[in-house]
Amino acid sequence: MNNAEIQIQFPKRGNWQEFTLTPIYHAAGGYRPPARYTADEIPADQASAMAAVVSALVGMGEDWQAVQVWARLKEFYAPESDDPMRTAETVELTVEAVNSQGGRRIFTSRDYSEFTVASPAAVDFFKYFTKHK
Repeated sequence: MNNAEIQIQFPKRGNWQEFTLTPIYHAAGGYRPPARYTADEIPADQASAMAAVVSALVGMGEDWQAVQVWARLKEFYAPESDDPMRTAETVELTVEAVNSQGGRRIFTSRDYSEFTVASPAAVDFFKYFTKHK
């Protein structure tokens, strides 16, 4: 079981270039003190995966804009004819969004299927920031 998560805060509604990313995970001695990364501190080899997360958020449309995102690694049952017990890892997003009237709401993959990100790059991105150091 993976108890890790990544929290991403967007301080300016609709400005996807400015964010703070905070990985939270359980290390050998307990939960490690959170490290924080700004957009400028995301390694170049991880930038495309972060862009995939942002593109999922942009798909929400203009009525709702993400202000905070929680990303968690999930394993789901994905059978194939030659491997009926196959599972796959994905990154699932839970999104807190606001609208122009000040409304606030939580969205999940039940609301937007693109909040389940199955690309290997997204899984690698999650693991990169939550690895045990």
